[in-house]
Amino acid sequence: METSTSRRDAHDFDPHGPETFDSAHAEFRELRGRCPVARSQEFGGFWAMLGYPELLEVITDISRFTTSKQNAVPAFAFTGVRPPLHLDPPEHMAYRRVINRFFTPPRMRAMEPKVRRASAELLGPLVERGTVDIALEYAQKLPAHVFAEFFNLSVELSSEIKRVSGTYVDAIQILDHETVKSLSRRLYEIAQSIIDERASGKYSPEDDLTAALLAAEYDGGPLPAPMVLGCVRQLIVTGMVAPSVFIGNMFVHLSRDPELQAHLRANPAKIPAAVEEFLRLYNPYRGMARTARHDTEVGGQEILKDDPIALVYTAANRDPRVFEDPDEFRLDRPNIADHISFGRGTHSCPGAPLARIMLAVTLEEALSRSEFALAGSPGMAKWAEWGTRSVPLEFIAI
Repeated sequence: METSTSRRDAHDFDPHGPETFDSAHAEFRELRGRCPVARSQEFGGFWAMLGYPELLEVITDISRFTTSKQNAVPAFAFTGVRPPLHLDPPEHMAYRRVINRFFTPPRMRAMEPKVRRASAELLGPLVERGTVDIALEYAQKLPAHVFAEFFNLSVELSSEIKRVSGTYVDAIQILDHETVKSLSRRLYEIAQSIIDERASGKYSPEDDLTAALLAAEYDGGPLPAPMVLGCVRQLIVTGMVAPSVFIGNMFVHLSRDPELQAHLRANPAKIPAAVEEFLRLYNPYRGMARTARHDTEVGGQEILKDDPIALVYTAANRDPRVFEDPDEFRLDRPNIADHISFGRGTHSCPGAPLARIMLAVTLEEALSRSEFALAGSPGMAKWAEWGTRSVPLEFIAI
């Protein structure tokens, strides 16, 4: 193995490089084999956890790695602390405890018919039309409809959040800090308007997440108002981008595998298992990050205090040390639950149950209505996401 000094000066990959639907996975496969803890000199220099055990070590050892300093690569304009993501234990639990109450199995069962109605209303006209862009015309719209139901918002306001957050992410990708700050301020304004409405008592803390945050207590008093604002600001954006990217990924895979498409159409009970394997294969996260609290070592590589570390779930979920034939789709993969697409430990994604419903319902509704095939090449997102931004598709109604 190279010395830690030479590895620190290495430039193993360029996050700005152009990609196709398959190229990033081929590059990560080669990189992961020789340096599961890779190094890039872009964005001021950062480490990239490509290996599964290395990434798992970073996200579960909160004594060595923090999310409170830099939680994304690249770093972008800071506009305020947003719990629970920007807080470490024990402070983050005051917010996480409230959030977790809204993702229980009974609440998710109640959400399922609402997700299905939104999915059917969006998909029906697209299937009838035939040739569409499933990413632009469905995947980027469904989260707004689902979040409107979940957060008790109008579809119009939720769609505005989706539009602003999408442009916000685009600005982050090109390091347009002024636009990032401007759009983040707009998202804070929207969050404050939601809080102001909830403060009027229109919604019960039992039925509304924002109202529950306002009613919550910590250390004998209410949660600090600026922190509640930051938390709502975080919540209304989190989950808007990743499903939009990921849904297109599923459609690309199924369009390339008509036999699997037909099998799932004939056996819809297997769709949840298929979703888990799609989550493993096509996780869109590779720019979420941690920061080293002190000098340490991961995977034989020395990492210095304050070094940013990108969590490349996109690569770690295909580590052959954990998943046999990792680039193959296997509906009956015995250890599929080991994928880490929703993180693990302290900052695992609380919205994972709702995301799974959105993905499974999407496939159930699409497969029951149609066969489909690619009608062109997918357009790809840029770092920090991986996945599709555009998926030309041809539906054939059945």
